[in-house]
Amino acid sequence: MTGKPPDLKITIDRAGLERRIDELALISEAPAPVVTRVLFSAADQRGREYVRAAARQAGLTIREDAVGNIFCRWAGTAPDLPAVGSGSHTDAIPNAGRYDGVVGVLGAFEALAALQRAGFRPRRSLEVVMFTAEEPTRFGLGCLGSRLMAGSIPVAKARALRDREGRSLDELRAAAGYQGPLESVRLPQGYYHSFVELHIEQGPILEAEKVPIGIVEHIAGPSSYRVTLHGEGGHAGAVLMPVRHDAMLAGAEIALAVERAAKASGSPDTVGTVGVFKIEPGAVNSVPFKAYLEIDLRDARLDTRAQALAEIEAAARTACARRGVRMEFEEINADPPAAGDQQTVAIAEQVCAELGLKSLRMVSRAYHDSLFMARVSPTTMIFIPCLHGWSHRPEEYSTPEHVAAGAEVLAHTLARLAV
Repeated sequence: MTGKPPDLKITIDRAGLERRIDELALISEAPAPVVTRVLFSAADQRGREYVRAAARQAGLTIREDAVGNIFCRWAGTAPDLPAVGSGSHTDAIPNAGRYDGVVGVLGAFEALAALQRAGFRPRRSLEVVMFTAEEPTRFGLGCLGSRLMAGSIPVAKARALRDREGRSLDELRAAAGYQGPLESVRLPQGYYHSFVELHIEQGPILEAEKVPIGIVEHIAGPSSYRVTLHGEGGHAGAVLMPVRHDAMLAGAEIALAVERAAKASGSPDTVGTVGVFKIEPGAVNSVPFKAYLEIDLRDARLDTRAQALAEIEAAARTACARRGVRMEFEEINADPPAAGDQQTVAIAEQVCAELGLKSLRMVSRAYHDSLFMARVSPTTMIFIPCLHGWSHRPEEYSTPEHVAAGAEVLAHTLARLAV
């Protein structure tokens, strides 16, 4: 149940919000303008302390769970009711930019501060979450914190995760000061009344359409796969072409099959990427005896994603049989898409109309923590434009005006959900 709060004169501190984004960007494992904050690295730890300090400055109550999700709460007048949540992440892949995730955390803090300045008193508590490990950099699996919160990953699977140096999640979280059983991370049923995440679009549509706000009604479901190919090596000059079992060439055929299947799926939202392709021995004068690929396949529809996967696997088997290469094809994860809650979407859309901001209902082809929050509460996302749709690179940029507009829409939306 939601209502409309009294008319609120909400003013976003645009300069202050931009300054805080810039300050957090300087906490990085690489020099500016690059932002790199890998899970539980020294930079990630300093970024977490920045978030805690911002929460304390806002007068919010802080708690942290066993995997490092940080919850920052403004208690409502009916604190026993399910809370209204917002937030995102501050970890960043290597060679990233300053807005991905950060806008959703610092923008949510500013939204709450603007509501406080306007004299608003929430009935439901308002809570900002900084999620652990939205990016897959450390363990090859994204949204680890929200997956555990939603119970979307078995705890045993989380415990089995290892980084490239062989370190486990339990080892790394303990070194970062996080104790307690991973089972405790899962949220109790009914913890949140609703959840709204502010984020840059990470795509070109809003900028091209000159629309300042996107409202997400579908989030594409991600899946990823690990392919290991075993051929036969040999001297590049001595092994004649008719008798070769080249693992790299079989991998190249698979990579092209990914592209072909995604383009032919019949869904405009199917995307396929081979983001990792390694060969051994990696010498110019040696036939590759081993190849290793990681495939990312995602779609807003399960049927077309499944069809594309079947075509990729069939093409891979055919290529390997023809080339005499042995294949191991392993699923890393396969998550279903999520639908935005229509009531929450409508509230955000109404807020935009009342503020005189044009909005557009959208599909998020990138996945976010909201994909998993949608398993535990009504959820939507608010998108703002980013320059050329660029993200995960130092040139990532959203104007102060767009960031402030997103925070303003978020503030009004949270107020309506919290009454």
